[in-house]
Amino acid sequence: MAKKINIGILGGTSYTGVELVRLLAGHAMAAIDFISSRSSAGERFSKIFPELKNISDAVLITPDEAKARPVDCVFSCLPHAVSAELCMPFIDKGVKIIDLSADFRLKDPAVYETWYNHKHPAAHLLAEAVYGLPEHYRKQIARAKILANPGCYVTSVLLPLMPLFKAKEAQIEWVIADSKSGVSGAGRALKQNTNFCEANENFSAYSIGHLHRHTPEMEQELSLAAGRPVTLTFSPHLLPINRGILSTIYIKTPLSAHECSRIAAAAYGSEPFVRIREADDLPDVHNVAFTNYCDIAFAGGADGHPVIAVSALDNLIKGASGQAVQNMNIMFGIPETTGLLR
Repeated sequence: MAKKINIGILGGTSYTGVELVRLLAGHAMAAIDFISSRSSAGERFSKIFPELKNISDAVLITPDEAKARPVDCVFSCLPHAVSAELCMPFIDKGVKIIDLSADFRLKDPAVYETWYNHKHPAAHLLAEAVYGLPEHYRKQIARAKILANPGCYVTSVLLPLMPLFKAKEAQIEWVIADSKSGVSGAGRALKQNTNFCEANENFSAYSIGHLHRHTPEMEQELSLAAGRPVTLTFSPHLLPINRGILSTIYIKTPLSAHECSRIAAAAYGSEPFVRIREADDLPDVHNVAFTNYCDIAFAGGADGHPVIAVSALDNLIKGASGQAVQNMNIMFGIPETTGLLR
């Protein structure tokens, strides 16, 4: 492409919005046309985020003002339900949508309503939306008009597991995903459990017992990979760090850790953003922070014990905004790593 992609960002003052601005500002094929915010319209983006002064000094506009802007692609960093609603004017005009909320991830509107306690605002579009996990849906993403960017926890769990569920020899009986996320995963809105005094020097579990909203997304995609219904146990935790996710995943399978690693390596050997590591070199948050990589390793599995997969990624990059840019690159037919290899 010779022409730059003209970009709009809805909800640009969220953590994911800030990461998008940072990534797109250095993207050779993208130009940000607008950044919207209901609460901060009229303010300069760099006044709210001084670290981006001279990088993005755009004046924030309202979502209503944004509707009239001639853009090629809109990223939505808005909360669920609000996101689909505010994307509709752009969808009606044929603008490509990359939604970082949960609104287009679940194919069944009844499942969405159950888990998000809200009637889906655009249920008629769910069949058209493409799930944006590039390593498994690249061909569909290339043709997508509405792209559902995966959840951050979900990406850390699906990437190690999907090659195994696709492999008949894995014969997976059950899965337990024990995941830990930095505080930024909860967003910028003020919450008691994420303020400094509560989160610092603390480590806590939450939404355990098949309660977390990312659970049906994981089960949907694993069921599609396996060709049969799949359920899992998912236990999320809050780490006293700013960013990053580490998932430790217990897998009941007759395969060894080495065989699981071999299957994953075959699936991801040519993937630019998945790195398979050895059992004596387990992934950690430090080595993926501020990158679009997901690191994966397999261990355990001896003497009847489960195989243990460990994955790590940056929840704001590969778990959100970086993956969104990766998807945009695929949708517009430009090199997938553009703007993401630093």
